[in-house]
Amino acid sequence: MGVHVNITESKFPKQGALSSKKVLVRFHCRDPIFNGVIVRDDIESPYVTIIRLEDGRIILGTECQYQPV
Repeated sequence: MGVHVNITESKFPKQGALSSKKVLVRFHCRDPIFNGVIVRDDIESPYVTIIRLEDGRIILGTECQYQPV
């Protein structure tokens, strides 16, 4: 993943409005649809979105399609 100047032991990038919000998640535009929660929504570099699905899996926002509930 590399090194980013705005990530340290005690500091993360600013978080967007979707952080901690519930979302519906789908893979490859197919059913089924999973429920999840956004655990990280960077609005500054490195612009990473991380989602925790209800079954415990952790995925990146780039691996799926998602929308707020």
